[in-house]
Amino acid sequence: MPQPLFSIITITYNAATTLPPTLRSVESQTFTNYEYIVVDGASKDDTVALVEASTLKARLISEPDNGLYDAMNKGLKMATGEYLIFLNAGDAFHAPDTLQCIADAIGNNRPGVVYGETAIVDADRQFLMMRRLKAPEKLTWRSFANGMLVCHQAFIARRDIAPLYDLHYRYSADVDWCIRCMKQTDELLNTHLTLIDYLNEGETTRHHRASLKERFAVMCRHYGTIPTVLRHIGFALRYAVARVQGRA
Repeated sequence: MPQPLFSIITITYNAATTLPPTLRSVESQTFTNYEYIVVDGASKDDTVALVEASTLKARLISEPDNGLYDAMNKGLKMATGEYLIFLNAGDAFHAPDTLQCIADAIGNNRPGVVYGETAIVDADRQFLMMRRLKAPEKLTWRSFANGMLVCHQAFIARRDIAPLYDLHYRYSADVDWCIRCMKQTDELLNTHLTLIDYLNEGETTRHHRASLKERFAVMCRHYGTIPTVLRHIGFALRYAVARVQGRA
C-alpha cells in the first residue's frame, strides 16, 4: 500500500511572531509525502509573506473568515490527503522524524484515528511540561467524557471520517469534532510518542471560562445532561480534596 498523504493545515491571523517555528518544523520533516495548507484570515502583518517565502510551496488562501473553526472548515475542504493534521501557528511537530513515525505507525492498517502525547512549550520553545491529561492506552469516543484526553493537534483523523466543525461552538468545536470523528471508527491507534509541541497560549486560554461552558455543552450533547452533571460534581469534589491534602 502506498504511503499515506498527510494534509497539514495551519490557521493564521496576524501570526508573524508565532508562525516561524511552525513553518520550520514542517520544513524539517524527513517524511515529505504531505501537502501544506495555510488558511489566513486576511492578516495585516507579515504572515502571508512568511508563508510565501518558505520552501513549503503551501496552498495559501488569505481572506476574512468567521473565526477559527470557519477557517478550519476551509482548510478541511481544501484538503486532499488521507489524514488531517491541524498544526496552528505557534505549534510544531515534536521532532524532524515525527511525521515519519506517524506514517510508520499507520502502516497498511489505515486506522481511523492516530494519536499521541503533547509537550507544552513557551514562546522561546523551551519545554515547560507534558500536557496534564495523558492520552489513554485505548481511546474511544466515550473517553472524552472525562475531558479532552488528547490534544487536538495530536489527534490525527482520516479525512473520509472527518466532519466539518460545528460553528455553533466558538471555542470548543474541536472537542465536538474529535468525538464525532471517533464515533465513525473503531480503529484508533496510540503511537505512544510525543507528537506535538504546543505553544502555551491560544483562544481557549484567553477565553477560559467561555471555553469551559462550551465544553460542558458538548459533553451534555454526546454523553447526556445528567451523567455529565454528576461527573462534573465528582471532578469538583476530587479537586477540593486534592486542594485540602495539598495544604496539609
